[in-house]
Amino acid sequence: MKKVIAIFVAVIFVFAMASFSFATEEKKAAPAPASAPAPAEKPKVKQVTGNVKAVDMKAMTITVTKMMKDKAEDTVVTVSDKTKIMMGEAKKALADVKAGDKVTAKYTESEGKNMAKSVAIHEPEKKAEPAKPAEPTKPAEKK
Repeated sequence: MKKVIAIFVAVIFVFAMASFSFATEEKKAAPAPASAPAPAEKPKVKQVTGNVKAVDMKAMTITVTKMMKDKAEDTVVTVSDKTKIMMGEAKKALADVKAGDKVTAKYTESEGKNMAKSVAIHEPEKKAEPAKPAEPTKPAEKK
């Protein structure tokens, strides 16, 4: 009986030591304390599609008006040298953007400004010519 109790105590001791070693490994693998600086998150890219309300060449900005539930919402995006301005496959400049153009601007918020990554100028829609009324057909003649 003493041998059974001794073996039982030995097994419990082994399990206790194993759980203690696992606990110390988890502490070592714990994340760094909160005082360490977190890696900078990538700014989220946002998009706005609408008509150009204004272009400011001095401030290098484009004001895009988007209709939201019967209400116009303006978004001002700042253009830089790194901004890609395109119309179809052709590369354009800020001077090519005019009030009234339909554009899609992709931008990120940085230092309180909406910095444009790209601006796509949409081709103006061609208005279809009104259809000519069909000529009335004559009834078939009887012979």
